[in-house]
Amino acid sequence: MNPKDGWVQLFSDRIEQEFTQFKVVNASISGETTGGGLVRISQALDTYRPDLVIVELGGNDGLRGYPTTRIKDNLTQIIRQCQDAGADVLLIGMILPANYGYRYTQAFQDLYQEVAETNQAVYFIPFLLQGPTTPRTLLQQDGIHPTVEAQPMILGNIWPLLLNWLNTN
Repeated sequence: MNPKDGWVQLFSDRIEQEFTQFKVVNASISGETTGGGLVRISQALDTYRPDLVIVELGGNDGLRGYPTTRIKDNLTQIIRQCQDAGADVLLIGMILPANYGYRYTQAFQDLYQEVAETNQAVYFIPFLLQGPTTPRTLLQQDGIHPTVEAQPMILGNIWPLLLNWLNTN
């Protein structure tokens, strides 16, 4: 999928129209892990000095079967660095396909809630669409990544929280 069709670009376009005092910077890298995000976050914070950081990481860690404790520790460190730099945080949780086994997929899904509660993330969204009940038609052939058609829905799910944040800052 072309990045210009993704929810982040849709969000950026909407911000440009409705909240001109804010600018969206997409510092994501396709295929990134929480470890990679942790390595890069300090420089991104120094470069952009954000007021809000949206953390949507960990899916690739889960797909690689990384220990949930490592994912949780990395996310915690990322959030703390953001908060120490004066940025609020929106943490977006992830889910994994069922073929990773119930115990791992449940622990993986639960770690996001735990990280949000432990680190007092400003906002937390458990998953981008409808989680395990997301219709297959909204997912690409890999059964993991949302389709182009799903991108406005993702923004629609996130927008109320972002709007609340935007209106208070």
